[in-house]
Amino acid sequence: MFDGPMTYHHSGAAPVHATNSGGRPWADQTGAVENGWEADGEMVRSAYSLRAGDNDFSQPGTLVRKVFNDDQRSRLVDQVAGSLLGGVREPVLSRAFQYWKDVDADVGRRIEAKVRAKAAAKSARPMQARG
Repeated sequence: MFDGPMTYHHSGAAPVHATNSGGRPWADQTGAVENGWEADGEMVRSAYSLRAGDNDFSQPGTLVRKVFNDDQRSRLVDQVAGSLLGGVREPVLSRAFQYWKDVDADVGRRIEAKVRAKAAAKSARPMQARG
């Protein structure tokens, strides 16, 4: 027998599904639990307070600026520009440019320049118009 995080012990004839299987009112062998919640502190109902960085662009911007090296940024620009050349039209195209500029101004500018100059390899599978 091997031990580790992926260890599997056959359950015999017991069902492998969870809740309410096999005629039991609970999913495991410990039995039913009392109704209630457990928490480390008092549970309150209140509006979420936004913090710095609670937006759609901080994490991807950090990835592009601080994690990616120059070569990875260039490959990202080529990939996105090529995908956009695969059939994306206005007004979606302008929104895509603005999205990438919000992630990182330089990367967004480079993507737009490549697309406008048609200087990126097109996506291998162009988008097909519906309708």
